[in-house]
Amino acid sequence: MLKGQKGITLVALVITIIVLLILAGITISLTVGQRGLLNRAQDAGRNYQNAAKKEEEDLTTLDQTTEDIIRNIEAER
Repeated sequence: MLKGQKGITLVALVITIIVLLILAGITISLTVGQRGLLNRAQDAGRNYQNAAKKEEEDLTTLDQTTEDIIRNIEAER
């Protein structure tokens, strides 16, 4: 660089752009790739819904069992 001139060189600018493109590619890949964040979030949502359904079924079964026990105790009196 000449004295008194300030700035960046074309090589530094090109290297910076290449690094940014690489980082952008990695970020896009991690976000929308086959096992990316979006797919994993959808899987987690489905797992949550399935777990909620199973829990509801388990609670229904538990309620029925509790009612049966109460009826049997009352019948024995």
